[in-house]
Amino acid sequence: MMELGKKIKQLRFKAGLTQEQLAEKLRIGAQSVSKWENAVAMPDITMLPLLAEVFGVSIDDLFDLTTEQRLNRIENRMVAEEELPADVSREFESFLQAELNDAKHQKRATELLAYFYWHRMNAEAQKASRYAKEAITRAPGEKCCQWILDETEHHAIWDWNIANHTKAVNFYRKLAEANPDTALPYTYLLNNLIADRRADEAERWLDRYCKLEKAHPVMKHVYRAYIALARFDEPTADGIMESLLAQEPENADVLFQTAQYYAAKADYKKAIDFYERAFAADPQRPRFQDALMGISDIYEIMGDYANAAKTYDRIIDLLEHEWGLTEETASSVTEAKKEKARILAME
Repeated sequence: MMELGKKIKQLRFKAGLTQEQLAEKLRIGAQSVSKWENAVAMPDITMLPLLAEVFGVSIDDLFDLTTEQRLNRIENRMVAEEELPADVSREFESFLQAELNDAKHQKRATELLAYFYWHRMNAEAQKASRYAKEAITRAPGEKCCQWILDETEHHAIWDWNIANHTKAVNFYRKLAEANPDTALPYTYLLNNLIADRRADEAERWLDRYCKLEKAHPVMKHVYRAYIALARFDEPTADGIMESLLAQEPENADVLFQTAQYYAAKADYKKAIDFYERAFAADPQRPRFQDALMGISDIYEIMGDYANAAKTYDRIIDLLEHEWGLTEETASSVTEAKKEKARILAME
């Protein structure tokens, strides 16, 4: 990788600027530019956007990064920040769009573009939610922005014609048909069929899923239980989950799915117990926070805000000590602290 000083010198020559002219554009002394180019000193990080602007390049171009390094930087920046500055957002979007034409990086660029637009959408959705809530609070007896909250915060929607998952079912059905030996599309298809209580279709697709080499052994049984629930056959569903738990009482996946099952049935005490057991039994390090988030959500539902907040202390500890994250490196830590503050404000 070319040193920054050498890169600045190269770009200055390309732009036809003297050290004095560049210094004037940057509103600094010419001696500073000379020090950069001779590796005596480095420009302050706040100077990089202005340097990029003067030379008509991206900040990444100043460092002569490889494509892979630039892709990594984009992903890491989105992980660390809830919202990207407008100039950075435009730079990332332009670079990723250009990489769609490179066969070597096309797949990753496509994935990151999806992440990029979701990241931007999520930042805007938070603003939309805030103002929608304010508008609703000002006029609680009028229909105005409720539909915005439906979309941005995934509120329950009464009208079946809007709430059903037909589009998702059609997409994943075609994907599963086009990739009959790939397990993942089947799971997404089953999730949406079961959500709409399309039990007969779900059972047919589950039969096909169970024959796949990479079908998840635990989910084969869990899906059977949820299909029974979709048919309003709770005793059969309970029996399937109890049998699975009896066979593998220490399996972290079984324990977690059992917790999910009881949470979905609003049997909250059992759900908390199984979430705790799943978290304790999880052999991987670092562990995911899903079980703890489930526990906090249940405590909040039960009105036990103190324990909900304490559970977020555990989530923050997990992120910081098992994942090695900080507020400076990951927005997930910031978000967890915000959630704790939100819950404490409800007491």
